[in-house]
Amino acid sequence: MSLDVPNAALVPPGVAPVAATPPANGAKAAELRGPSFADVLGKQASAVQFSRHATQRLERRGIDVDQGAMARLQDGVDRAAGKGSRESVVFVDGTAFVVSVPTRTVITAVDPAHMREHVFTNIDSAVIA
Repeated sequence: MSLDVPNAALVPPGVAPVAATPPANGAKAAELRGPSFADVLGKQASAVQFSRHATQRLERRGIDVDQGAMARLQDGVDRAAGKGSRESVVFVDGTAFVVSVPTRTVITAVDPAHMREHVFTNIDSAVIA
């Protein structure tokens, strides 16, 4: 007895297996539209993320990261990654973002008003974006 079910053990007792029916009149199966899973995953994997600490700093200091600034930050991280950087300071509109380049995560953010008081350590590159 042959079933058209990939695994007959998955069919509950008392339920007749349903055979797959081909499209009527030789019609093709509906094509899926939109980006592939690999494309969506690739974009998410390369997107810059903010650590909890960085998010708190942005909120506390009133730093607004709009879409344009985010795109330039992303570009700065991409350029740092292209040079083999590990920890970088990326400057966007006077705001300094300390970024872990391999994980593409912003560790902290410092606005121009607080920059005089800070010393950036363990940084191997700086990018002006």
